[in-house]
Amino acid sequence: MTEKSPRSRSRAVVIGGSIAGVLAAAAVKEHVDSVVILEAHGLPEGPEPRTGVPQAAHIHFLQAGGAAAIDALLPGSIDRLLAAGAHRIPVTTNMVIYSPEGWYRRWQRPTHYVITASRDLTDSIVRRQVLEDPRVSVRTHSKAVGLLGDRSAVTGVRIRTADGTETPLDADLVIDASGRTSRTPRWLDSLGISGLAEDTIDSGLAYASRIYRAPAPTRDWPVVGVQADPRLPQPGNAGGILPIEGDRWHVSLMGAPGGQPSRDPDSFEPFARTLRHPVIADLLAHAEPLTDVRVTHSTANRRYYYERLASWPDGLLALGDSVATFNPVYAQGISVIAQGALALRDTFGSAPGETRRAQRAIARSVGWAWALSTGQDIHFPTTKGKSPGFADRLLHRYVSRLSRTATGSFHAATALTDVLALQASPTSLVKPSLLLTALAGPLRPQLNGPQFTSAERAFLDGSDDAAAAAEQQARTRQSPGRPL
Repeated sequence: MTEKSPRSRSRAVVIGGSIAGVLAAAAVKEHVDSVVILEAHGLPEGPEPRTGVPQAAHIHFLQAGGAAAIDALLPGSIDRLLAAGAHRIPVTTNMVIYSPEGWYRRWQRPTHYVITASRDLTDSIVRRQVLEDPRVSVRTHSKAVGLLGDRSAVTGVRIRTADGTETPLDADLVIDASGRTSRTPRWLDSLGISGLAEDTIDSGLAYASRIYRAPAPTRDWPVVGVQADPRLPQPGNAGGILPIEGDRWHVSLMGAPGGQPSRDPDSFEPFARTLRHPVIADLLAHAEPLTDVRVTHSTANRRYYYERLASWPDGLLALGDSVATFNPVYAQGISVIAQGALALRDTFGSAPGETRRAQRAIARSVGWAWALSTGQDIHFPTTKGKSPGFADRLLHRYVSRLSRTATGSFHAATALTDVLALQASPTSLVKPSLLLTALAGPLRPQLNGPQFTSAERAFLDGSDDAAAAAEQQARTRQSPGRPL
């Protein structure tokens, strides 16, 4: 962390009580006397749904890079999350993943991890820890409807309360963490700042999700995923099962135009059987659905390039989905937000132009994830916004070869995971040693099916001893067994 400058600011206003908003408050609370979070709706007391977050119905997990960033901002947060029932999943030791190039092995030398939990639990743990600080307060049912100031400096916001009353709120720093509905592009235009560049890359993916009662305790249960293959002629369908708190499975199914899942609960498991492998459907046959099916169609990648503007007002920042949104299939959103908030904390000071410098640092944290998600999505035939050029196709072929190598090479698997965990730049995938690894190909033969332990296989086999086997696995971790 860079050395903190002496305080010169008195109040920061954060627009939005999302996880981006509370992490923004955590990032700047040491630099100001008070932080006010403006939330257009109410905020729940505990791990309950928050109004205006449709994506919370779908599977989420924290990449290692995101979890580390949250713990750096709010020490002890991940321990609190785990104590509340979240799972720490070693990668790829406790993952059953069918990539377009084949099944990944469950290497017994875990190098990374992911944290799995419901979005509601993750939000509540982070929010509670931030709001424990007396410098941070929340004004609910209060909506920012405009900026105060001019093109050189923002000096606050105009607020509209539930009864329609509008009042000014002075601030030395305004952070837009309002998400996909951000008004910052329009506000900048009203200040006379134009030329904002924007990219939208939309594969047309739809998400359908529901929560199940797992057929056994979920401690040590693996993440299960079947990824789409853009090379196939059919729609790019995918799905995943995450173990979450309360011995539950959070299940999401994804489909591109021409093969999208529906809200019909009777169609949920049959849709899972249309994926490239039926493993998810086989597992769901043993589980009890606890919720209805929730569907979301807003899954486009969209990015605003604030850092490229010729003019930027002092006292204004944007963070999280207000800067960039990602196709949720890549599980990057919360982690990118956390890394952006950490970058804000470590670059924020009191010198002139500080917010421009911080905005550029936030953009750098977005860049890696943007390259990963859009670099995949542009290769689906349903994608709108950009088509792959020669360089894109060449890079995709190389990454595909590296992914195939990773199915039987620990070195390649670790390098890919470094990038997916947001702990290494995508450029690290083209260093000479890895190019040679990809050229050599996998060192072990490919698996012919998902790699499960004996306890996990018992469920797919319909064994009467499945529950007992799972209980035993929860006490003593077994090594992955033969592929099914």
